[in-house]
Amino acid sequence: MDTTMSADVSFWNRIAEEYAAKPVENVPAYERKKEITRALLGPGQTIFDYGCGTGSLALELAPHVDHVHAMDISREMVRIARGKAEARGADNVTFHQGTLDDQVPFPPGFFAGVTAYNILHLVEDRAATLRTLHQLLAPGGFFVSSTVCLGESWVPYPVIIGAMRLFGRAPRVWRVDKATVRREMEAAGFVDVTEHDVGARAQTGFIVAKKPGEKR
Repeated sequence: MDTTMSADVSFWNRIAEEYAAKPVENVPAYERKKEITRALLGPGQTIFDYGCGTGSLALELAPHVDHVHAMDISREMVRIARGKAEARGADNVTFHQGTLDDQVPFPPGFFAGVTAYNILHLVEDRAATLRTLHQLLAPGGFFVSSTVCLGESWVPYPVIIGAMRLFGRAPRVWRVDKATVRREMEAAGFVDVTEHDVGARAQTGFIVAKKPGEKR
């Protein structure tokens, strides 16, 4: 792991408890995202929540599917997520610490669906990550992402975030716009790439796509 990534891991480990206690900023938008996601779920499915944080989304989706595998780079986030799962008696959720840059612990086509809330803007090589997620999906599988697209704003976020990083107050955030995210998804092989207006701020790109083919 390079020095920059190590700093990001340390950042997320350090703020994990604060992150877990922080309320959702826009509850109606978040509920709409979950509503759209839940409509894609069904019995017998195994899905993957990438960049799961402290497990809130994975645990909310778990009652609607057979199993959820969830992954985050932060050991502290995963520790909190596992504690929440235990407290709820959610035995169909498995939390993994790691990234898709590591050895991927799942075979191609393993998942009926993938969720990636608030993660793609934190990934250095989005193209490679999207290709891997595409490979992990079964034919006809769905992909749902919510991405902070700082390229949609005139605010000089790279300068602001760069200054915050000097004091350990922010992780790396990659500046991207919604059109670029959609193009990268299509280049990775996704089809029916559709952006949904969920009532979130303009910098949020909530996109649903699928892998070509018939569902099993």
